Amino acid sequence: MAKLLAIDGLNIVRRVYEASPEPDSSLKASIALRHAFSSFRNVLETHAPTHVLAAFDHGGENWRHALYPRYREGRAAMPHELRAALPEFHERLRAAGLHVVSIPEVEADDVIATGVMRWLSEGRGEAIVATTDKDLHPLIAHGALVWDHFKNEWHDDAWVRQRFGVAPELLHDLLALMGDPTDGVPGVSKIGMKTAARLLNAYGSLDAVIAGAGILKTPLGERLRAEREILEISRCLVSLKLDVRLGVTWNMLAYESN
Repeated sequence: MAKLLAIDGLNIVRRVYEASPEPDSSLKASIALRHAFSSFRNVLETHAPTHVLAAFDHGGENWRHALYPRYREGRAAMPHELRAALPEFHERLRAAGLHVVSIPEVEADDVIATGVMRWLSEGRGEAIVATTDKDLHPLIAHGALVWDHFKNEWHDDAWVRQRFGVAPELLHDLLALMGDPTDGVPGVSKIGMKTAARLLNAYGSLDAVIAGAGILKTPLGERLRAEREILEISRCLVSLKLDVRLGVTWNMLAYESN
């Protein structure tokens, strides 16, 4: 049976780069990318995939910025030295037999979600996502598994329920309610993870929470009603785009270990 491994490229690169306390420099970038390449090799050896989707953010604004201009406004930009070194890193990955996919105006998350959902819908086999990004964990609801390379651990349905308090299929609803300061997703004021989980488990979905807010005679109900518009925007921001034109075929993503 075939196996797709979708690698969140910058998730690995940035984690490795930021693990070093040294100031930004070309040397730091070079060392970090050498270690990141080793991480890629380790992930490939661990999972022995038949197909690999190595996804990287293209950079610049994407469709989420068009929807909400403040999206990611508080996130620090990628160090210039690291960005300048990425093209050579991509070439090294290609030389190792990987097909790097980086598409303007969408994020790597959207590329991975589109590829994984297409793979699963066609019944091609197992799908693994190598990332620590919580935004990709809803794919678990559709049959994918998430692999945390840095902790060497699987994230499955049980892991999501324990970590976030909801099933994977409700994770995007949870993120919409509580927001995500890292990405500048506003959410509803004064709603944290526990309150969001309690609401979703009680009502069953974000739509049901919104419908039920009309009869909640509490400060929470008032905030849900008053901030419904920003809640809808938040829901769009945390949703994964599933119709990205990837520009690749499964044959192009086929991988043979060296």
